Amino acid sequence: MSAPTTTADQQLARWERFRAGRNAALAADHGWLTLTSFQWLGSAPEPLELVPGLWSTDGTSATLTAAAEDGLTFVSSGEPVIGTYSETLQDEESLNWVQYGGLDGTQVVVELAMRADKYAIRTRDNGSAVYTEFSGVPTYLFNSEWVISGRFEAYENPVEVPIGTANPLVDGVHVSVGEVVFHVPGIAHEVRLHAEAEKLGALNVTFHDETNGDTTDEWRKVFIPKPRPDGSVIIDFNRAINYPSAFTPYGTCPMPVRGNSIDVRVEAGEKLPAD
Repeated sequence: MSAPTTTADQQLARWERFRAGRNAALAADHGWLTLTSFQWLGSAPEPLELVPGLWSTDGTSATLTAAAEDGLTFVSSGEPVIGTYSETLQDEESLNWVQYGGLDGTQVVVELAMRADKYAIRTRDNGSAVYTEFSGVPTYLFNSEWVISGRFEAYENPVEVPIGTANPLVDGVHVSVGEVVFHVPGIAHEVRLHAEAEKLGALNVTFHDETNGDTTDEWRKVFIPKPRPDGSVIIDFNRAINYPSAFTPYGTCPMPVRGNSIDVRVEAGEKLPAD
């Protein structure tokens, strides 16, 4: 007879499934590991690095002019880009607009993005070494001590808190819906971290801890399932993950709210990516 399954075994099995899904998502075509540039658009049509065509913006829309020899096609339809086309986005929106390169013309996708109310493009190249050599994110071993009970204290109304991002030219806003409150070993006082809302009532917490810059990136995030009716939550720091900016210099990922720090080493979750 097989031994009975313990709670610890179940937690480990769920974490292993989570890790497999996380690595598979990062390894997706034209995902975060494929970013090879971030370039602002100017007011005059001009060529940009790594991408065909002439690019510009009037502040409201972005414009691309391309000829048949540029080899560009639209991601949405596969139709060739010949002539002048414009797209309009809202701040923080992105559009995988056109593509080119490789045997089938889809190796590189050009993402149009609006950041800090300015237009930019990012190239997503499936030939990037960061992508082709990816074999998974290093992590700490699963540790059930970092599955912590806490509570969520919701605000009456969401509060917008200015924050920085991984790009010094892009400011961000954290829409805080409340605070996650909990204790961790080695700290006598309660830890309080601002949380953002996610789908289906879940929460997202972006935080610093004492491992940052040593074994982990400068900040990480952890998703928390929907609080119970009494406000209680479970924070599983084994599921703390890196933002895309840990893998690429071309991200505009949000930094933690000032004070969203845990004053011990949270030796759980994802570590610094391999070189």
